[in-house]
Amino acid sequence: MAGRIDPRLLLTLETVVRLGTFAAAAADLGYTQSAVSQQIAELERQAGLRLLERRPARPTPAGAVLLEAEAAVRTAMTRAAAELTALDDGLAGEVRLSAFVSAAAAIVPAALARFRERHPGVRVTLSQQETDACYQGLLRGDIDLAVTFDYDRFPQPAPHGVRRTLIGRDPVVVALPAAHPLAALPSVRLADLAHEAWIGTPVTGTQLDLLAELARSPGFRPQLTFEGDDFRTVLGLVAHHHGIALLPALALTDPVEGTVARPITEEPLVRFLHTCRVDTARTANIVARLEQCLAATAAGLTTDHDWTDFLNPD
Repeated sequence: MAGRIDPRLLLTLETVVRLGTFAAAAADLGYTQSAVSQQIAELERQAGLRLLERRPARPTPAGAVLLEAEAAVRTAMTRAAAELTALDDGLAGEVRLSAFVSAAAAIVPAALARFRERHPGVRVTLSQQETDACYQGLLRGDIDLAVTFDYDRFPQPAPHGVRRTLIGRDPVVVALPAAHPLAALPSVRLADLAHEAWIGTPVTGTQLDLLAELARSPGFRPQLTFEGDDFRTVLGLVAHHHGIALLPALALTDPVEGTVARPITEEPLVRFLHTCRVDTARTANIVARLEQCLAATAAGLTTDHDWTDFLNPD
């Protein structure tokens, strides 16, 4: 039977599982590897069960139970810290912001300029992270605010404990070489794209099967695959006639010469943009003010008429 579990040891268990080895966990926690091994052994003694398979380090069913408990404790402490910060009604301090790549490039700089005009004494740190990492960072208490996304056809609900607010709709468009026969059209039909040479991207990977369904065509297979989050690389490939690609319009605010972007004629595909923070009864003033600046900036970038003008400059 399990005895009394020391909650301080749960962090060591979580770190070992997250990083995969005792050595990596020791480096992350600032312990010796021997100390990490001793803490896991003590936690297993308290639980009365084996918690880890050692090579590679992965949780047993009992370990998974304690990892759920660690996540609940961590989320509760993160919410408590956010509530305590909110009790200080001042407009000074630090906000830790994370955003996915195209938002960090296209939304955050203008939003920070707007924010710092009003609150020059607040320090902001920015990290680039994708949506899942942002959620984990919020729940771990590593960040205060995040800009995330999901797609209309592939919704990704925020986890329990995260409050998410819609700040913009970002259409998915087709990037074409400027000399492509379809580039002169104001929009492109899916049926005309089925057998094009596609460049596989993180966006394309989730959408090509859907395009085939909407176009009622068996085509839409990538002939070149790009793994990464730098959409300018994809645009460079498009400009040099390696294929066409699906990209969110927000990624095209800094266009590459020799490329054009056109909306899809049929049913549009949309990426939803959100701000996220820990779900608490109170929110620190500086976090709420930065969130407002991000929302205002995103609204200015993602209105329908702005994208229409951008995508169809002629």
